[in-house]
Amino acid sequence: MSILSSKWMIAAMVLVAVLLILYIMGKKEVKTSVEINASSETVWNALKDAESIKAWNKVLIPEEGDYAEGNTIKYRFVQEGKKDQLMDASVLKIETGKLINQGGGVPGILTFNHSYIIEPSGNATRVTIHEKYRGIMVPFWNPASVETAYTKLLGQLKSYVENE
Repeated sequence: MSILSSKWMIAAMVLVAVLLILYIMGKKEVKTSVEINASSETVWNALKDAESIKAWNKVLIPEEGDYAEGNTIKYRFVQEGKKDQLMDASVLKIETGKLINQGGGVPGILTFNHSYIIEPSGNATRVTIHEKYRGIMVPFWNPASVETAYTKLLGQLKSYVENE
């Protein structure tokens, strides 16, 4: 019996092919923005300090850690109608006044790359949350509730900065 005609080898090849297809197809993203009537510096200051974030952010709440490249931050993620999730994110890149980029998840299964992008917009500041997902579980997952939660988070940031 040839190794390629073995039922086990065929099953293994089919499994590898299915996993490869799921991995290739496993790409989604969410993106939401808000204009805040404040300077980029004011918005940056509200976003950069993990402790002060707790005053306004009731969605993606830092429990432990600081925003510095290479650090890990532990979050409690609160979504309406769902149980709070605890998660870790590694701080991948910080560009003062412009970007906080974090990532995490289970490699190959479901990973996220999360960015806060801060841009001047006339006399205001545009803040965008852009999160990309990759992995074999992504085709079976709907990130709509995450986008809703991030829209709520940006509304909380806007209210805090404009009313502080």
